[in-house]
Amino acid sequence: MIAVLLAVVVAAFLIVILMFITSHSKKSTGMKRTQNKSSTVIARECLKKLSKDPHNVEALTTLSEVYYTDMNYEKAYPLYETLFNLASVHVEIDQQVVASRLGVCAFHAGKLDDALNGFTGVLRINPKDFDANYYMGRIMYQKEGFEKAIMFFKRALSIRPEATEIFEQMGYSLYHCKKFRESLPYLKKALDEHPENKETLFNFASAMDECSMGDKALKIFMHLRPDPKFGAQSCLACGALHQKMNQLDKAIEDYTIALKLDSLSQENRLTACYKLSQVYLSQHNIVKALSYLKQIQTIVPNYKDVNTLVQRYQELNQNSNLQAYLMSGTSDFVALCRKFVAGYYADSFVKIEDVSVATESIEVLCSVESARWSDTELFRFFRSSGAIGELYIRDFHAKIKDLRCDRGFCVTAGSFTEEARKYVENRPIDLIEKSKLVAVLKKIS
Repeated sequence: MIAVLLAVVVAAFLIVILMFITSHSKKSTGMKRTQNKSSTVIARECLKKLSKDPHNVEALTTLSEVYYTDMNYEKAYPLYETLFNLASVHVEIDQQVVASRLGVCAFHAGKLDDALNGFTGVLRINPKDFDANYYMGRIMYQKEGFEKAIMFFKRALSIRPEATEIFEQMGYSLYHCKKFRESLPYLKKALDEHPENKETLFNFASAMDECSMGDKALKIFMHLRPDPKFGAQSCLACGALHQKMNQLDKAIEDYTIALKLDSLSQENRLTACYKLSQVYLSQHNIVKALSYLKQIQTIVPNYKDVNTLVQRYQELNQNSNLQAYLMSGTSDFVALCRKFVAGYYADSFVKIEDVSVATESIEVLCSVESARWSDTELFRFFRSSGAIGELYIRDFHAKIKDLRCDRGFCVTAGSFTEEARKYVENRPIDLIEKSKLVAVLKKIS
């Protein structure tokens, strides 16, 4: 019997609670409807007043408040503009609030210059106004005045340190000013707030790369490679880092992936092809390098030094000895230079006395005997394909004197400057440029 009574009491209690909740819910819904209706009614009443008196301050203030609260900035903007113009003759208008809201509305309506004027007025009244400093920073950022944006964002953070919405744009501004190390903590905080933001992640990795944190940056770039927006740039960044680490096969993979992306821009396509040609040239794979250089020529014929490279490496591709002269390892280069010296005088006996290897050149000292004469001669071989200047020839002349050689020969795959040519006049030095070098190399097996 007692159990039955308890069950009845509990059931009754539950019914009362449910009725209360339902009643409260209906009341809340009714209140919301009333509030919505009130906003509409208030707006209608204000519009009626303004149709009779466009400068009715009370109606302007109330209606602008309604629109501003609803984030209807387009409609709020002209009302705040009118209030701002009336503020000088109506002391009841809060000039700071009106100017601030005018700036916010103008900013969101894309009227940056008007927003700038509004916030400048606010800062004259109160330099520590958070919204004015924050939005001034955003305006300067959009106008690419990054240094000024940083200044305003710093002020805003000093007023409200917990304002997390500033971190991203502060980090971006510092990044664009190439203040990479300073940008890192802000970009990190922005990522903590929005870890899915790929632009922030890419900028964070780029800043780390600039701060010699290549290993950490590489992991992020590898993660971003499939991204439709930042994938191509990430592939190029990965390739550059792998090149720096001398991991050339991985660099080739990175640049090749970039070329397969549908979102690849023409600029990035040219960069990827050019980088690939550089990697293949460092591997002495001229055929592959030329294929990418020629791809660039079909897109932009005068891109960087591509025409010069194509001309040079096509010639190298057809002349294995010239290719070895410019691109082989040190031991192969020395062997080729010895053959050059030995075959330079067809009808003479040449004895190589010494070979010395320097950073910029190789020297071969030899004695030459023919039926009519004998000499001690010094050959200096430059691997450069550029122009050799007078200072190098002066140094070579001094070396000939020290070794008491009868004659010297300077050999290059490039050319000699006019000053260098004038210097060797009436001196026992012969200059052997590319054309003569190639002629001799063709005779070497």
